[in-house]
Amino acid sequence: MVSFSAILEITMFVSCLGFLGNVFLIVSILQNQLSRVKSFDLFLLGLAVANLEEIIIVNIYDIIIHWTSTTATATGTLACHLLKFLTVFGEISSILFTVLISIFRYQKLRDASKRGNLSIFLDSIRLAWMVSGVCVALSFLLSVPIFVISPHGHTANITRNSSVCPPDFFQCSQNDCPTLNQFFKYLFLLVCNLLPLIIVTVTGILIIRVLMKQRRKVQPVGSVSGSSHFSRKSTHMKLQRSTIAVLAAMGLFQVNWTLYLIFHLTLSTIEFPFWAEIELLISTSYASISPYVYGIGTNLFTLKNLTKK
Repeated sequence: MVSFSAILEITMFVSCLGFLGNVFLIVSILQNQLSRVKSFDLFLLGLAVANLEEIIIVNIYDIIIHWTSTTATATGTLACHLLKFLTVFGEISSILFTVLISIFRYQKLRDASKRGNLSIFLDSIRLAWMVSGVCVALSFLLSVPIFVISPHGHTANITRNSSVCPPDFFQCSQNDCPTLNQFFKYLFLLVCNLLPLIIVTVTGILIIRVLMKQRRKVQPVGSVSGSSHFSRKSTHMKLQRSTIAVLAAMGLFQVNWTLYLIFHLTLSTIEFPFWAEIELLISTSYASISPYVYGIGTNLFTLKNLTKK
């Protein structure tokens, strides 16, 4: 049987990889300077920053509630709520930026042959900044209920010191579960997990359909000049490789957050002793692995990008 310390060690290892990966992704994007960053790069930057914030705060939260023995003071409770708020904020931001990237990639692929070099509405960097701001603002608003939730119920079987910072803010016993806790729990799972999961799944299917249609279309040889053909082929290959990276990240997203939903809906912090550790491992896995998928797939993780001044 997997021990508590083994799960914690795996979580810390994954978090360290995630920290490095997201830092490399941020540095690679910023090498081009913000004034020259394109919409897709901006969305990746937002995702990487959200991932990094989530990983850092999650591990601070984890250390505090594992290794301290604070009493339930007002200050301790406020600090606990603040850390949990920042954790959820980073988590939701990461989810929303993934949804944004999946929608953007589908928009770029759809009718690409008919559109030619014409841009889509999200190609506007000003609009991309606005949409990114909406994602951040929405994440903030969806995280605010953390401050009004009061955990209830018996927590004797939980591996954490839960006197101040419980592993699940929505936890409550079957005999004493406030309506507010249940309402926010299922609202959070619906709006922040299930709905994004559906959107990413649908856009993923649509992207695959577009790619399959594009493979069936064969352009006659000689219909374009050599240099033009080479340029278009090079651009197409870059877009295709980037799209495959997006699809891989979307697949990772689907697996990760499907497990998260199943975990939250079927297991209890009271009945399952390693609930908190498994929940942290699942929630940080996507934030830690996705930057490598995007970075390698989009050629951002190259020695040239990471070393140029």
